[in-house]
Amino acid sequence: QVQLVESGGGSVQAGGSLRLSCVATGSSYSNYCVGWFRTAPGKRREEVATIGPKGSTRYKDSVKGRFTISRDNAKNTLYLQMDSLKPEATAMYHCAAERWGANDGTCPPYWGDFGYWGQGTQVTVSS
Repeated sequence: QVQLVESGGGSVQAGGSLRLSCVATGSSYSNYCVGWFRTAPGKRREEVATIGPKGSTRYKDSVKGRFTISRDNAKNTLYLQMDSLKPEATAMYHCAAERWGANDGTCPPYWGDFGYWGQGTQVTVSS
């Protein structure tokens, strides 16, 4: 069992930065793929970035070069550094985890494959 708690959301102007954190409780955190997902009003949930057990990362195309996902396994913590924020980044951001990729370091291909979710933290970017 894994429990996830996000923090770091808030309101910023376009061009600003935010750093999201997600602390996990439970064992074997290092064996999990973890990631960030967001749901904007009226839109479907989408993957923002994931990081596998061996550190391999995957990003949504529109955030590449501006967002950075990282993990600190000693602290059971996942981060998302978001720079050069745009208004379209406004959404509820959730972290998620799934025990996956112990051998090849990959992450699930679809958000529905993640079994553990946090409650979310709101990010609002104004123009």
